[in-house]
Amino acid sequence: MDDKFYTDQDPVIRLRVWALGQMIWGGFLAAAVVVGIGAVLVVIWIISMLLPEQSKQAPSPYVALEIVQTVQVA
Repeated sequence: MDDKFYTDQDPVIRLRVWALGQMIWGGFLAAAVVVGIGAVLVVIWIISMLLPEQSKQAPSPYVALEIVQTVQVA
């Protein structure tokens, strides 16, 4: 067994362990964000399944934004 206490380790080793810990923590946080976004999307999908079918057959709201212009060429 090593006689050195963990605070007496080489500074390079301590820096590497700290950097690895930071990367693992960042990966954990990124995974938590991805799981959270997925959970929100699943909740929205479940709510959409509970809506009546008529609400899904409505015309597009963007139809009112279309401008039809006729051009007469002489």
